Amino acid sequence: MYFVYLLLCTDGTLYTGITTDLERRFAEHKAGTGARYTKAHGAKKILYSEAHPDRSAASKREAEIKKLTRTKKLALPLRGDGHAA
Repeated sequence: MYFVYLLLCTDGTLYTGITTDLERRFAEHKAGTGARYTKAHGAKKILYSEAHPDRSAASKREAEIKKLTRTKKLALPLRGDGHAA
């Protein structure tokens, strides 16, 4: 099982990624050992996540989310497509 997630960074920016273990990955982002982006911008909280059966499906959804505007990304939890964190 893979998860696509949306993070709120400490500077107010958003980060989208995929993982097999959401809690572990968030801890890595918080510790500064996750992605370069979150190392520089800091990870504040998980705004949204959704489960996918395999890496391919998760990667495709990640790409879709990355193309969304900030407003649409922030609306994801309100639509109930996945899991608001």
